[in-house]
Amino acid sequence: MMKAAIFGASGYTGQELTRILSGHPGVKLVAVTSRRFTGQKVADVFPSLQGLNTLQYQDAAPAQISQESDVVFLALPHGVSMNIVPEFIKAGKKVIDLSADYRLRDIKTYETWYGKHASAKFIKNAVYGLPELYRPKIRKADFIANPGCYPTSIILGLAPALKKKMVDVSTIIADSASGVSGAGREPLTGSLFCEVDGGFKAYKVGKHRHLPEIEQELNVLAGKKFAVSFTPHLLPVKRGILSTIYAKLKKDISLADLHALYSAFYANEKFIRICPEGVYPNISSVTGSNYCDIGLAVDPRTKRVIIMAAIDNLVKGAAGQAVQNMNIMCGFREDAGLKIAPLYP
Repeated sequence: MMKAAIFGASGYTGQELTRILSGHPGVKLVAVTSRRFTGQKVADVFPSLQGLNTLQYQDAAPAQISQESDVVFLALPHGVSMNIVPEFIKAGKKVIDLSADYRLRDIKTYETWYGKHASAKFIKNAVYGLPELYRPKIRKADFIANPGCYPTSIILGLAPALKKKMVDVSTIIADSASGVSGAGREPLTGSLFCEVDGGFKAYKVGKHRHLPEIEQELNVLAGKKFAVSFTPHLLPVKRGILSTIYAKLKKDISLADLHALYSAFYANEKFIRICPEGVYPNISSVTGSNYCDIGLAVDPRTKRVIIMAAIDNLVKGAAGQAVQNMNIMCGFREDAGLKIAPLYP
C-alpha cells in the first residue's frame, strides 16, 4: 500500500484529492496539512467526508511529511510550491504539484506572468502532467507539474486537429466558462453568492495566467510558435468548465470525417468521451468525474471547425488528473480511484 500526503489540503482542490484518495484501492492517505485548520478533523471542516476520513490537519514541515509518505501532492497557491518542492525532491519523494510553478518551461515566460521564481533550476525536472499527451514521460517521472483547468480543456480539445495540421493556427479563438470553485475557497467579494448568481461575465480578457501555458502546449502540438485569443468567463455555478474553440479549416472536411479522426485519436483513452455527431457536451454530464467530453461541429459557411470540451475543473482540471498522473507514475491502473460516474442531475 502506497502512502500519500496532501500538502495544503484545506481548499477545494485539497478536498477533492482527499475524497478521491480516500477511496483509492492502492493508496493510504496518511497526512494532510493546513495552517488554518491545524488540529481539526478533516471531516469537521468538510462534513461530506464524514465516515470516509479520520485524519486531522497538521501544520507539518516537509521533512516530517517526507518521513510519513511515498508520494506528495502539493495543493498550494502559485508562488508557494516553489519554496517546498525542492525539499521533497531531495528527499526522493514522488511529487505532484498542482500549482503553476513548474508548468512553464521557459523561466522568462514564467516570471513575466507570475513573478520571480525561487527554484527555477527544478523546472527541467518537471514533466507536464497531461496523460493523454505525455504518458510515456509521466510513467518514468518522479515530479509532475499538473496542468491548469482551462488549459486541460483547450489542449485536449485541439490536440487531434493540431496534430493533423487541419487548422490555420493564427485563427484559433478559445472561449471558456468556469464555475466559481475555480477561484478557490478564499472568501473574495467576486465569488460571493449575491455577486455571482444570475450573472455571466468575462474576466481577465487577454491576460489570464493560463494563456502562456495554453500557448506553450498548443505550440508543441503544432510544431510552430503562434498566439491564441483566450477569453475566460465566470459561470454562476459551483463547478465545471466548458471551452468552445474556433479555428479556420485549411481544407474542407465533413463532420463524419472529423468525428472519425477524433474518435481514432482518443480511442484508447479512458477519460476522453467523444460526443455523437450533433450532440454537444454539457458540464452537468461530467460533474464530479475525471471525464473530458468533446463535441464537434463544422460550419461550411465560414469554413470553421467548432470544438467544445467540458470538464469538471476540480477533477479532470485538478485533483482527478493529479491522481491519474500518480497512477501512471506508480504503476497502478490508470483509472484506479477514478472510476466515478458523473453526478446527474
